[in-house]
Amino acid sequence: MINSQGYIIPEKESDTVEFKSSFSKEVIETVAAFSNTHGGKVLLGINNNKEIIGVDVSEESIQKWINEIKQNTQPAIFPNFKAIEIDNKEIIEINVNEFPIKPVAYKNRYFSRRKNSNHLLTIDEITEIRFVSLNYSFDSFAVETKFEELDTNAIAFFSKRLTESGRFLSSGNTIDDFKKLGLIINDNLTRASQLLFGTHYTGIHIGRFKTKDTIIDDIVIRSPLVLAVEEAMNFIKRNIRLGYEFTGELKRKEIWQFPLQAIRELLLNAIVHKDYSNPTDVIIKIFDESIEISNPGRLLNGLSIEDLDTDNYQAKHRNKLLTEIFYLTGDIEKYGTGYIRLRNWLKKYPKLQYNAKDFGDFFKIELVELQNVQVNTQVNTQVNTQVNTQVNDLIKIMVGEMNRQDLQTKLTLSNVENFRLNYLRPALELELIERTIPDKPNSRLQKYRLTDKGKELKKTIGYAKK
Repeated sequence: MINSQGYIIPEKESDTVEFKSSFSKEVIETVAAFSNTHGGKVLLGINNNKEIIGVDVSEESIQKWINEIKQNTQPAIFPNFKAIEIDNKEIIEINVNEFPIKPVAYKNRYFSRRKNSNHLLTIDEITEIRFVSLNYSFDSFAVETKFEELDTNAIAFFSKRLTESGRFLSSGNTIDDFKKLGLIINDNLTRASQLLFGTHYTGIHIGRFKTKDTIIDDIVIRSPLVLAVEEAMNFIKRNIRLGYEFTGELKRKEIWQFPLQAIRELLLNAIVHKDYSNPTDVIIKIFDESIEISNPGRLLNGLSIEDLDTDNYQAKHRNKLLTEIFYLTGDIEKYGTGYIRLRNWLKKYPKLQYNAKDFGDFFKIELVELQNVQVNTQVNTQVNTQVNTQVNDLIKIMVGEMNRQDLQTKLTLSNVENFRLNYLRPALELELIERTIPDKPNSRLQKYRLTDKGKELKKTIGYAKK
């Protein structure tokens, strides 16, 4: 018997604590779930209302429980039992360590601990937890793709980024470097090589939405991943607002609607943590006041959304080779600091907040403007102009009076609705351009020309390029 003086009962059940009135098969299930997650303890003799009711216990009964757990778990689990006396009642603390080789089964079923309940693992989750436990990853398995089939432009871009980052000393021979990096194992390319530099069937699908169900522009990127990141960022930049701040000098300061560093970090997170056994693309949705990035693949076992809001969570990587490659190119860090940096970047954007959601098979994060920011276009020594890149493109190509068809041709745009919503209407609302027949906006003879504000902005755009 252990003296209970100073023993503190946890306030509530959690991912590492469970209360049970007595020993039962549910206790063994929880022991298996704790073994597959962070470990934990089961307190026998305490009901769900945290009332101490005690248990009748003897050396024989404890030995019986130990045997039941041993016989019903594979691999066999041997937790520690400790008897504690509180208010003349005896409770039993069952301490469970995280098992090193996972998953542990209870009667051929596998569980993990999520918050204060046990979660039955799916086949995919069982496979993934096994990979992680053995330090394997899906992107490390061999594929039939040959080295000669890889994209030479992607390899050249990768080599350039390696040189710039200084995080890897190349041997001067690409195949030798690939072997050193684990991209070639036993003379076979890994899936990471195929994803990074070759032809694959997953991609990044990005849409610009006016409403939840109205798409005005979209793109599916299936390029090698080392190139796809830049393509995706270019599309995103074309479809979010860009503001300029001028302080009386010719040089301007760009202020994007969302911090580009944060978007790039979230994009790369979606790529390196995607479950590539799932053919669904990484999905990015851009709205007027928000951007959403989602990917197939829930948070790895034991990691929660709450953990991401702390500064000391342990990084876990679904695709170890992809993570390593993007680390070596200087695109990411791999120490669990991504969300710390994200929060720091957002400090400069007080009207933005981020929300993360784990949907089981998918993980989504969004950046949302808390309220609309009013546009202020003043042509003086201090100008704050909130315009998107499409409007900039329109202003730059306007000469004299031009009709809609001329403008679309100059901009190489075929979609009329896209032109009207993203180029023409915002420029009119910002009073950067005006109609030549203002009282007949739908006239077939309608043309458009720059206002004084538009002409001034065109000058500043031109100055900024010099």
